[in-house]
Amino acid sequence: MEQTPGAAEPSDADRRRWRRMLADEQEEARVYRDLAGRRTGEEREILLALAVAEERHRAHWAALLGDDARPVGRGSTQLRLLAALARRFGSVFVLALVQRAETRSPYPADADATPAMAADERVHEEVVRGLAARGRAQVSGTFRAAVFGANDGLVSNLSLVLGVIGGGVSSSAVVLTGLAGLLAGALSMGAGEFVSVRSQRELLAASAPDVRDADTVLRHLDVDANELALVYRARGVPADEAAERARRVLASADPAGFVAPGGGPSESDEVVGTGLRAAASSFVFFASGAAVPVLPFLFGLQGLPAVVVAAVLVGLALMLTGAAAGVLSGGPPLRRALRQLAIGAGAAAVTYLLGALFGAALG
Repeated sequence: MEQTPGAAEPSDADRRRWRRMLADEQEEARVYRDLAGRRTGEEREILLALAVAEERHRAHWAALLGDDARPVGRGSTQLRLLAALARRFGSVFVLALVQRAETRSPYPADADATPAMAADERVHEEVVRGLAARGRAQVSGTFRAAVFGANDGLVSNLSLVLGVIGGGVSSSAVVLTGLAGLLAGALSMGAGEFVSVRSQRELLAASAPDVRDADTVLRHLDVDANELALVYRARGVPADEAAERARRVLASADPAGFVAPGGGPSESDEVVGTGLRAAASSFVFFASGAAVPVLPFLFGLQGLPAVVVAAVLVGLALMLTGAAAGVLSGGPPLRRALRQLAIGAGAAAVTYLLGALFGAALG
């Protein structure tokens, strides 16, 4: 590698780090290309542009290595996993993982990375966040119902099972109680989710502008005395801007202008989702979660072994749902998983103790 006069010869450790950076940049470019291969239109163009940027960073490390920029191995295990997921799925979960990977860029603290490279990575994080936000908006209603349903099923039915066990009932009574809790809870969750989503959508619809006969209204408004500007001010537009917008709309007589900024079809409709989809998701995932603590008893286990197996299975399932929620939200998956586990364990422990107390009092 060519050195500037007086420059120190890079150490072997420096060269190894540069080769590792080179490999990681190649892998990141591959991730973005694989994601672009599963998309069309503007999203595809954006992802391909990010791949080009990562290639630019790769060229920086290759230039530092000079003649030593021989073919390198694959990037980090995390990036290889992201590339594999991008090729097969390309879902919002993959984008969320990529977003999290971009937040951990080493460039701000790396003396051999340029300030422009560090700035690029920060911008890349925001670009991926924007792309992921589109997918999050599309799945958030159903995903919220699924995660809430699964967690509620896991925690409530484990608590129910432990509560009756604490009360000293037989294994057959535990199975019956668990299955009854599963069905009652799943039906209640599904119905409640349907009503909740439908009510929220109706509230949104009631707040949306009514543009019926807008062209007729605009043609007959008095140019010098009208309340069109008040429509915009009522939706949060400053008075001066509202007056200017009203003037332009009246001059053009464009019915589309009847809707104030932010007053058109709300993105919240997309976020809320449909009532039937959310209800079905909530029902299925509640039932799936509620079945977990009953499984050991259905397979013939009794007493303490059944309780231990049920608690372990529910704990693993709670950590899985917590980690999935963390990935989608861009947060740390492990921290979310442990939080879910702690909440579930606390609820189950309290219910078991209460069941034991009531059982002793009634006995």
